[in-house]
Amino acid sequence: MSSDDTPEPDRVPEPEPAAPKPAPAEPVPSAAEPAPAAEGAPQLTGRQRLAAGLWPPRVTRAQLVVALLLFVLGLGLAIQVRSNSDNSALRGARQEDLVRILDELDSRTKRLEDEKTRLEGQRTELETSSNQAAEARKQTQEKERQLGILAGTVAAQGPGITLTISDPKKAVEADKLLDTIQELRAAGAEAIQINDVRVVANTYFSDADGGIEVDGVKVTAPYRFKVIGKPQDLEPALNIPGGVVQTLEKEQATASVVRSEKIVVDALRPAKRPDYARSTSR
Repeated sequence: MSSDDTPEPDRVPEPEPAAPKPAPAEPVPSAAEPAPAAEGAPQLTGRQRLAAGLWPPRVTRAQLVVALLLFVLGLGLAIQVRSNSDNSALRGARQEDLVRILDELDSRTKRLEDEKTRLEGQRTELETSSNQAAEARKQTQEKERQLGILAGTVAAQGPGITLTISDPKKAVEADKLLDTIQELRAAGAEAIQINDVRVVANTYFSDADGGIEVDGVKVTAPYRFKVIGKPQDLEPALNIPGGVVQTLEKEQATASVVRSEKIVVDALRPAKRPDYARSTSR
């Protein structure tokens, strides 16, 4: 047998080289964890890291807007408190003036309580009277008389004061007389007359050459007020600090007040009949 016919031994296949394993990825530091310090860098303590986190401060736009609004609000409140403190009408007033103002407030309270008692008495009389029709007629007549006094269609008399305003410099204007009327009404005046003009709810004042017009009627100085009411309330109301008398003195005018147990208000207003309004009572 020739060498060529010798069978060749079986070949074992060579194993294929294994694929290289991927290298493990380096861990990425999270945002919450601080990055490790470089080699050779100094290590920070906990206090230093806290200080580094707080400064410099990181302020957002919304925080700036809120801070600005709070600053403006606080500034406005401070200015308002300071203004109210500086403009107090009673600052620097004397003790006797404060006592007078307090007495006037007490008198107004007493008048309101008396009015309440009177109305309650009328209601009781109507409820208990044996002849309710006669009692109602009596109260209606009394109410008509009171309304006539307020409307200026009926003359009135009673205790009160006479206020005389002299104006040699012609400096008193219509608004000063209007302030006087309002002060008298607040003090409980029930009927008022200026010179020969009756003052009612819709009375108006206007400046005129050489004087002042009251409801279109010209009146000249001295202006003489005849006022029916409680003298103990009317006179102090005019003399309070910063009141009518002091205001007129600043205008180089003089005002004198005289109490009287009988003041007659006899200037009348014509009674007007309504053209369209009719009573709904039957």
